[in-house]
Amino acid sequence: MANNQFLKGLFQACMMDDVDYLAIAVRNVYIAAGVTNPDFDRVVTFFDTLFASNRMRLPLKGILIVGD
Repeated sequence: MANNQFLKGLFQACMMDDVDYLAIAVRNVYIAAGVTNPDFDRVVTFFDTLFASNRMRLPLKGILIVGD
């Protein structure tokens, strides 16, 4: 989730030829300096919102998000 690196992976997958699916591994929770960051939930919420809005068409058939 740091620096929204998952968006870089999404963009790269969209630019590649013959790529139909994208798999992204994300930390479930990141704790630093006593602050808990729910990275997995934030990424899932981002993609849910992206697809629910139907404002952006992606050339992918599916995206798999794996919690690590």
